[in-house]
Amino acid sequence: MAAPTRVHVTHKFTSAPDVVFAALSEHENLGPLFGAKITRVRDGDSSRNGVGSTRALKLGPLPAFHETTIVSEPNTLIEYKITKGSPLRGHWGTQRLTPTTDGGTALDYTIGFDAPVPGLALVVAKVLTSTISAKIGNLVP
Repeated sequence: MAAPTRVHVTHKFTSAPDVVFAALSEHENLGPLFGAKITRVRDGDSSRNGVGSTRALKLGPLPAFHETTIVSEPNTLIEYKITKGSPLRGHWGTQRLTPTTDGGTALDYTIGFDAPVPGLALVVAKVLTSTISAKIGNLVP
């Protein structure tokens, strides 16, 4: 299999890191960001949205798949991976939050994956990049 395809989106929020982190970590907030129906499957091991929390994503007619939070460092880092379903392979996401000097937050969001069908990963990457870039600013100011 080829090297993982990457999606990379950056965004600057005027909101503080704790506000952005709370919005990104709440599974139900992410539906509009991905253009998906999102349902909480499981709360985290020690907090609602912490490590172990799992969401089901349903995109159009495709079968739902699960993403599970594997790292949750308040106000700085969220990492997740697909743990059930999906035609993608090795799918993971990293959301890094950095405070800015004006009290806002810089988001560095990277997603990596492969697909067994030639060309599918590139198509998915283009759609994700476009959708996330267009809608991330609606999550919080």
